[in-house]
Amino acid sequence: MSSERYVKGLNKLSEIDGEASHQIIDSLQDIAPDLSRYIIEFGFGDIYSRPGLDLKSRQIATIAALTAMGHCQPQLKGHINAALNVGCLPEEIVEVIIQMSSYAGFPAALKGMAVAKEVFDAREIKIDLP
Repeated sequence: MSSERYVKGLNKLSEIDGEASHQIIDSLQDIAPDLSRYIIEFGFGDIYSRPGLDLKSRQIATIAALTAMGHCQPQLKGHINAALNVGCLPEEIVEVIIQMSSYAGFPAALKGMAVAKEVFDAREIKIDLP
């Protein structure tokens, strides 16, 4: 039986990421279904469902954090897609990643930008350069 937190989290995850969200659940079922449940209940049921920030702001913060970490490319890819889904402009995502070069260094920013380019290319998004 699904808890209220799980249902709330699954609904929020689906709002952000649509059908792609089910890949998270499915990919963990054979090895760590509890991890999937924790991500959905805590990450999306508790954190992403809080009223203090809109989804666009949450995705910008998440992209910044994942870029700064420098070793989370699969998660960064998912959150860049999610950011686009909730209204972030590609140019905003690029700026967030550039901003991280000052705090996380150029290697982390370069990795982040490579992920952004991969997402934009897959979605056939062209960046409006200044």
